[in-house]
Amino acid sequence: GGTLIQYEDHLRLLEIAQVPKAHVDEFKSVTKFKIFNTNNLWISLPAIKRLQEKNSMDLEIIVNQKVPNRFHMKRASEGQNISTLDGGLNVIQLETAVGAAIKSFKNAMGVNVPRSRFLPVKTSSDLLLVMSNLYSLDAGSLTMSKKREFPTTPHVKLGSSFTKVCNHPNLWSTISSAIRAHRSKSNRNQTDAPD
Repeated sequence: GGTLIQYEDHLRLLEIAQVPKAHVDEFKSVTKFKIFNTNNLWISLPAIKRLQEKNSMDLEIIVNQKVPNRFHMKRASEGQNISTLDGGLNVIQLETAVGAAIKSFKNAMGVNVPRSRFLPVKTSSDLLLVMSNLYSLDAGSLTMSKKREFPTTPHVKLGSSFTKVCNHPNLWSTISSAIRAHRSKSNRNQTDAPD
């Protein structure tokens, strides 16, 4: 994820992959960076056309070392430089963030929305919560059940064996109730979320 910063009189998107390792903890601090990018863009198509015609939309290339599995992630977080797939191939992802184009637009701005309007689904654990009875679809928006006594979502952590949804079709059809759950953790091929 990233955040918006003011740099050289322009609003810019700063992605975590662009932050030197020595400053990553500072970058992740919600005390210093209270707003983060949710990758939702509202763009004027005529403005994009003008920039394209002038060839003036310059997006930086972000160099992002990819870590393939949780074992490697743990070792990488312990300070070891891990950048290989299980087969031993080095992997470096080169990417451009479409949100980085914000620097090319005059009068660009960010819109601050409350956390309750942003529900990211980036992991199987996130998907499990969204598919549970904790949320319902109401007028195109996911809303938390009024039966939930706590305003926060439960912490769900599925083990690394649950990384790919397609490997566990039965898990997704037998999701436990999450309305009263506080925390759930599973490394097995079953759920143990409290009801």
